[in-house]
Amino acid sequence: MPQSRPGHGLVLAAVVGLVAALCLGAVGEAKAAPAPVSRWSDRPHGFASLAGGTSGGAGGKVVTVTDQASLMKYAAAEEPYVIRVQGTITAEPFGANIEVASDKTIVGAGASGELVQGEFHLAPGTHNVIIRNLTIRDSAIEGDWDCKDTDFDGIQMDTVHHVWVDHNRFSHICDGQLDVRKDSEYVTVSYNRFEDNNKTFGLGWTTDVKTQITIDHNWFAHTKQRNPSVDNAAYAHLYNNYLTAQEDPGDPVWTYGNWSRGRTKMVIENSYYQDVQHPYQADGTAELVQRGSILRNTTGRHDEWGAAFDPRDFYDYRLDPAAAVPAIVQRFSGPQERIGAVLHVPADDPTA
Repeated sequence: MPQSRPGHGLVLAAVVGLVAALCLGAVGEAKAAPAPVSRWSDRPHGFASLAGGTSGGAGGKVVTVTDQASLMKYAAAEEPYVIRVQGTITAEPFGANIEVASDKTIVGAGASGELVQGEFHLAPGTHNVIIRNLTIRDSAIEGDWDCKDTDFDGIQMDTVHHVWVDHNRFSHICDGQLDVRKDSEYVTVSYNRFEDNNKTFGLGWTTDVKTQITIDHNWFAHTKQRNPSVDNAAYAHLYNNYLTAQEDPGDPVWTYGNWSRGRTKMVIENSYYQDVQHPYQADGTAELVQRGSILRNTTGRHDEWGAAFDPRDFYDYRLDPAAAVPAIVQRFSGPQERIGAVLHVPADDPTA
C-alpha cells in the first residue's frame, strides 16, 4: 500500500489563528466555524456528548472526600454523586481498585486532588461517568518496566459507555495509564497529560468493531508506546494532540505515537509531533486519514490510507491550528485550579 508523508508547510490561516486560539477565541475552519466551546466547560464534547450525552453525577449530592474509604463509598454507590477529591489519597494496598459505578462525577477540587498508587475501575455495564481534574500517579513498580505480572492501570474500563476523561495528569503508572477496553462506546478523552510511562493509552482488546472515541488536546511526553494504540475501533477521532520527547526512542518497533490497528477507522487532525519515532501508523486492515498536522524531527512510519470517516458527520468541534497546539496544550491540559473549586461543579444549572 502507498505511504505518504505530510508536508511541513503551514497555511496562513493557521498562523493568523495562533493568537486567537491562545486567547480562547473561536478558531475553526473557514467553512465550518462552530460556536466557541470553553476549555473549562463542564459538559463533554465529541462522542461522549452523543446518544443521550454524559452528565456524570449531575443532579446528585455533592460531597468532598479526603480519604480512601470515603472515595470508595461514594464512587461505588448506586445513586448519582458529584465527588470532589481534595488533597492526596494514597490507596492501600498498593494498586488497589477504586470501583466506579454509573452516574458519577469524580473531580479534583482545584489542582490538589490526587490518587496515588491506585486505579479507578469501571466494570462492564457502567455508564455516564466523568473523571476530571485529578493527578493519578505512582503505581509503577521499580525495575518492572513492562509490568506483565500486574494490572495496575490509572483508569481501566471494560464494556462501558458514555465516559468523559478530562483535564487529568497521569504519571508513573505500572501498566496502562488509561485503558479503554472491550467494546466501550461514546468516550471522550480531552486535555489530559500523559507523562513518564511505558504503556500509556490503549484501546481495544476485542474483535468487535464498536468503539467510538474522541481524543483531543492531550499531551504525551516521555511516554514510550500506545499514545494511543487503537485496536478495532469503529471511529477514532484524534485532533490537536501534542506528542513530544518519547521515552526510549532507541527501540525501533515499540516506541511509537498513534497506531490504527485491526479494523480501526482513525482520523488525525491538526496535531503536533516533535521528536517522535513512528508518529502515526496503520495496519493493512485499518484506515488512517491525517490532515493538517505538523511534524518536527520525526522518523519512521507516517502511514495514510483509506477513507476512514468524517467526524463532522457526527458532531461539530473547534479545530485549533496545529501551530498553536504546543502552547495551548501546555497551558490548558492537566489539572486546573478553577475546575472543581466550587460545590456546584459540574453544574446542572446553565445559569450557575
